[in-house]
Amino acid sequence: MAMTPKEIVLTGYQLFAEGNMEGLSEINHENALFRVNGDHRRSGEYKGFADFRDNFLAHIPNDFPNFDLEIIHVVAEGDRVHVFVKYTADNLNAHGVHIFLVEDGLQKEFTIFDDSQKIAKALSSYCLLYTSDAADERSSVDLGGRRII
Repeated sequence: MAMTPKEIVLTGYQLFAEGNMEGLSEINHENALFRVNGDHRRSGEYKGFADFRDNFLAHIPNDFPNFDLEIIHVVAEGDRVHVFVKYTADNLNAHGVHIFLVEDGLQKEFTIFDDSQKIAKALSSYCLLYTSDAADERSSVDLGGRRII
């Protein structure tokens, strides 16, 4: 028997918790659209799971040390699933809502609505590490080819 949209979404959270990016990729449509609200360096649209994985998910450990996501409540109706979550990390304590569109057994859209002010503050609480001498010439410290600003 095919899984319901709610079961597919909850499977995704389990795969994420396990670090199973291959499994997570398999439950997303090849042209899935991922949206992150706010006005911070991770905000925007990501097209396809590989784009989301490489340009958003891969940064979570550095952006939010000791990141944890707790599911608070799930509402599912038809092909839409809304997941109310709480995020915690060394530099973060916030709530958010994840909205999924599931079609033909695959996640086709994933939109993250969170407390973007808290996310932006958490993202600015750690130094950025530039790994190139070509880093812009703002106030920085040169560490043998690496710059910390």
